[in-house]
Parts: sequence; structure tokens; C-alpha cells
Amino acid sequence: MSPAPVLRVALATPLRQLFDYLAPAVPPPRGVRVRVPFGRRRLVGVVMGNAETTDVPTDKLRPVLETLDDRPLLEPGLLDLLQWAAGYYHHPIGEVLAAALPKALRLGASLTAHEQRWRITPAGSAAHAQGEPRRAPRQREVLATLLGQERSAAELRAQLGETWRNAARPLETRGWIASAQAACASSAPAVQPFAPADGPTLNPEQRAAAERITASLGQFSAFVLQGITGSGKTEVYLQVTAQALAQGRSALILVPEIGLTPQLVARFRERFGVPMAVLHSGLTDPERLLAWREAYSGRACIVLGTRSAVFAPVANLGLIIADEEHDASYKQHDGGFRYSARDLAVMRARGAAVPVVLGSATPAFETLFNVATDRYTRLTLTRRAAEAAPPRLALIDLRAHAHTGGLSTPAVQAIERHLAAGGQTLVFLNRRGYAPTLACTACGWVAPCRDCDARMTVHLSARALRCHHCGAQAPLPERCPQCGFTVKPVGQGTERLEDTLSQRFPGVPCVRLDRDVIRRRGDLEAAVRRIASGEGRILVGTQMVTKGHDFPNVTLVVVLNADQGLFSSDFRAPERLAQTIVQVAGRAGRGTRPGEVLIQTEFPDHPLLTGLLSEGYEGFARTALEERRQAAWPPFTRLAAVRDSAPSAEAALQFLTEARALAEGAHGVRLLGPVPAAMARRAGRHHAQLLIESRERASLHRFLAAWLPRLESLPSARRVRWALDVDPMELF
Repeated sequence: MSPAPVLRVALATPLRQLFDYLAPAVPPPRGVRVRVPFGRRRLVGVVMGNAETTDVPTDKLRPVLETLDDRPLLEPGLLDLLQWAAGYYHHPIGEVLAAALPKALRLGASLTAHEQRWRITPAGSAAHAQGEPRRAPRQREVLATLLGQERSAAELRAQLGETWRNAARPLETRGWIASAQAACASSAPAVQPFAPADGPTLNPEQRAAAERITASLGQFSAFVLQGITGSGKTEVYLQVTAQALAQGRSALILVPEIGLTPQLVARFRERFGVPMAVLHSGLTDPERLLAWREAYSGRACIVLGTRSAVFAPVANLGLIIADEEHDASYKQHDGGFRYSARDLAVMRARGAAVPVVLGSATPAFETLFNVATDRYTRLTLTRRAAEAAPPRLALIDLRAHAHTGGLSTPAVQAIERHLAAGGQTLVFLNRRGYAPTLACTACGWVAPCRDCDARMTVHLSARALRCHHCGAQAPLPERCPQCGFTVKPVGQGTERLEDTLSQRFPGVPCVRLDRDVIRRRGDLEAAVRRIASGEGRILVGTQMVTKGHDFPNVTLVVVLNADQGLFSSDFRAPERLAQTIVQVAGRAGRGTRPGEVLIQTEFPDHPLLTGLLSEGYEGFARTALEERRQAAWPPFTRLAAVRDSAPSAEAALQFLTEARALAEGAHGVRLLGPVPAAMARRAGRHHAQLLIESRERASLHRFLAAWLPRLESLPSARRVRWALDVDPMELF
């Protein structure tokens, strides 16, 4: 027996365990942070519970150094979700909790924001009454401002200007004013009842969807809002959120990428005018802490953010929405805790007894499978808002038509036609840079990345070669380093496409949207404003343009290189290609004028493309899901992947070979591999993977729970970097 209660503490270490410490006189409750000794370091951890006994010898137990919070940092439901996620993804609980918290809180920052507040002292009041200081009017102004009332530094700056501190210093030295740190005044700790403003009139499908979701407020239901692009899914989100706010509840809105947050934040702020907290990876550490505190205090009625916002401490949660739920960005693919924010959103909604809405024009196959098995309820929007007609889709056979600079003759003619009619054109190419390859016209040399099994991409404006896999960069050579002959860019990227269009349509403004030009905060919003204003007549973009943007004047979409993904070894590639085509096609004809979509391909008879055009995404999905069922791929089976990297290919494969040997005789699972990754060498390291497949989720997790501790004990595990990915979205 230990002499005092023992706290079970989660620490951000790779060890799959909790750590025991002696509790202070008043044991803190579950969910509170404590500072504890850990070896020679002092770490901040989260209390997960307590116990009267421990396996650690009493004389080895160390006491908690400090309790950091006066109330739980994480409410019980959210803490339960994180604990469940640690078990489902087989990841150390301490690192899972760390992924859910801003860096400042992981380091011990206060839950409550503090500010410097100033007051006048009795001596200062007496001096002011006597007209002091007589020769310093700015100092007298500071004293007068503080008479009878404390002021924050921000208030003094707003009232007296930026130079107020220069006047305050001598007053503080003389003891006439004093300052102290105090907790910032916070708003009420719960969402206040809200009277929703009238929004646009919903069409019958939108109204039916909103009513079904609203009727579920206060209980768990999972809805799939499947609406064609431009059908007004966002308006349904707004109206359902308004009903949640009217009931005194708050809403959590998830988007897959930072690029979608500004426009959605603007629409929610414009409609509701209530405090919002925005969380995404582009925030600085202080900004993230501020947004987290706004959510935690209950001041923020709406929390909107990307993947990690699923862990936000939303007070009085009433509704969760995951927009573009099919997007692979919801899955953390690398680095630490690998989780699906979409799936955790459903689990969080279940635990909180609130509805969750998964919105998409092209739902993921897993989502459609859950609809088919009655786990989720589908709500459909089949008509575009404002009665806009769906765009007309057609294939351009590149075998039958000449093409220059990546553009076929029919595509160029269509661009000319739509520009003449006053429309805007979007040309989609999911490949940034000037050209994917730099080649020698004599000896056939192709510019390689020295650290990857990949070719360097030409970035002509920067006069550089760059690897899009590891980030390596080199100057752009003028001649072949192997034979000294002429080199030239081969293939098309968005930078080259922009040049081609500018030459083909001189005087027509062209706007490019890709990660090479959208690098700083505000770049995307500025580009979208140029397009929306009509300044940019031709838009060139990568995947970035497919996600939620509304360009009402775009009447033509041209899809280049649509054949990517048709013959990939990744079983998800056709699904992703179909989603991309449908999403980018949906940018056309969203206004009053009809839209046209042209898809260039060298395989116009491929069943994916013909099925997509004849039956739409729904028909394509039915066929593809049946193929998945026959091949025993997810969602009809459960999958996990162990991936590793090592300085040599032999070391990478050795660890996974030994890992597979440990699984011999296991029941209910099938192991595939190990094999080198599709790109075996990346960033100077060799990569390989081992797949574990099971018909039953329970069988897979039982196997992983017993197998992983044995993997960690392998000597070869210390010579590689390895990680487990449950429900992988990509097979590398």
C-alpha cells in the first residue's frame, strides 16, 4: 500500500503507459495538468485518474511538483474520446493528449489569459490633487486616467496612445502608480440564447435536410449531406447552426484545409455576428492559445478549424459539421499520432449525444458503405441553388486532336468561345511547377533528386530544380551535366500552363492558384477576390481550386492530364480521381449561365471516365464498391499498415520481415508484404511497408494490441523509424 493516493499521469513520451506519482494533499481531479519529475526533467502531464495501490515500490514513487489548473483542462467527454482514440489507433496516450493541446499549454501556460493592470496609489492620488507633476502634462494625464479605476495596458494604449508607457515609468518609480498581473475578464462561461437572423429561403430539399438535422439536436445521429456542387450545402449548415445557437448550444465546424477557412468564417460571421474561435495550422503559437481559450471559456459560440480542431474544448457542444468529408486531409498521414478527424468527429458526436453532419458532393466510399448499412442517414440535394443547371461534361480524345502546351485544339476553341461570351475559364492541372522533368535532348539524362527515387521539377521563374517529395533544391542548369548538350523542360506544370495561356490569349488576365504562389497568409483571399471581381478571366489551378470555392462567373472548366490515377497500384486512386473530376467540374456554371466541362484524356473508353459521365458519381461509386467487395479491400475489410524507413533498403525490410515472423500463426488477420514503398527512397532514407488485413475490426485490434509490444522489443526496431497507421488512406 502506498502512504498517499497515487495519481496516474499521462506524459508526452513514446511509452505506452501511464506514470504513477504521489498525489498532493488535495489530489487533483481527472483532466487537470500537473508538473512532475521525469528523470532529470520536469514535464507537464495530465491526470487520468488515481489509485490506492501501485506496482512501483513506495520508496521509488516521486511526488507531484505542482498542480497547474484549478479545474479540468479537458472535460470528461473529450478526455474519454482521446483515451478511446489512443486505443483505436494504438498510440501512446500521452502523445495523443499532446496532439490535442496548444504548445503553450503543453509547456504549462495558464488556462486563463492574464494581463497587466495599472492603478493609482494613495500617494499618486494625493500628488494629483496637488496638481503634480506640474511640468509633465503626459504624466498628469496618466494619473487622471487611473483616478478611481484600474486600467489594462490595452485600455491605456487605446486611450493615451502608444507612448503612454514613457509617461508611466517615472510615475511608477515615484510610487504614484503600480501594476499587477490579473486574469483577463471573460465572458459568460456558456453559450447564450441566440435569436437566429433570417437567411435565404431554402428550396424543398434544403429545407427537408435542415429539418431532419434540427430535429436531432440533443441526440446522436450521423447524417451524410450529399449534394451536388453548388446545391447549397453551406446554407443548410448555417440554418442548422442557427437552430443550435438558438437552443443555447455551440457548434464545431470542420474543414479539410486552411484555404477553406477564410470564406467559411466570413459567411458564419456575416450571418451570426457571434464570437468565433478559428483553429488551424497556420496560426502562431500565441494565436492558437488565444483561440483555444476562447473555446474553453465558452465565449466562442462557434469553433471552426481544420483537422486538429476536432479536439477543441467546445463548451456546451450541440452540433458537429465536417465539410468536404471525403477529403484525405482529414487524415493525419505522418508524424506522430495518425488519426482521422472525420471519424473522430463521429465518435465525439456519439459521446456528446449530438448530431454530426458529413457534407460532400462526392462522399468517401467508407461513408457510402455506412449509409448502405444504415449506420448513417443520407440527405440528398440534387438541384443547384438558384436553379442553376448542372454543367455539361464531355471527353476530348487526345489521340484524335492535336495539342500544344498541354491544350488540345477543342479546348482552346472552347476557351475562346467562353471568353468572348464574357465568362471565366478554369484550367485544372494537378501538377505545380513549370515542368515535371528536365531532360537532355542528346544523351537522355533526366534531372534526378539525389535523395529520392524521383525526378526534380523545373521551377523556371525561380531558376531552380526542386524535389516535391523531400524539398531538395538545385540551380537550374543550362546544359546537361553528363554530356554538356542542351537540356529542356519536358511536360506541363501550372507555371508553364500559365505562360502558354498568356501567350495564346494575350491581354487576358490569368490568375494561378497553387502552393508556389499561395504561400503567405492572405494570398489565397487576395487571389479569390481577383477572380470573383472578374479581374482574372482565366484561372489556372491545382487541387487547391477544387475545394469549396464559389466562382459564379466561371462557365468553362478544362481538366488536363485526367489520366493520372487510372492505372495506379493504390486501390483508392480511382475513387480520388473521380472525386477530383466531379469537384473541379462543379466549379462551372454556378451562376446564371450554363457551364461546360471538358476532360482531356488518352483513354476516353476507360470505364471510370465513361461511367462517371453516363451515371455520375453515384453510379461510379456503386460499381467501384462492388469491385472493392470482390477484391476484399476496405470498406469491406479492415486495414492497418506498419511503415518504416532506414538508411538502407536491407535494414528497412529486415525489421518488417522480423515483424511478420512474430505474427506467424495469428488468427483472423492476413499479412501482405513486406515490400518496398512505391517510391522506395525518399529524403535519403529507404521506405517499406507491411499491411495487416482483417475481415473483422475486433480481430484486427486484438492482433495489434498483442503484436505491437513484441515489435517494440525487437532489436531491429531501434535501427529504423517505424509507425503504425490504422485505416490508412494512402498506400505508399
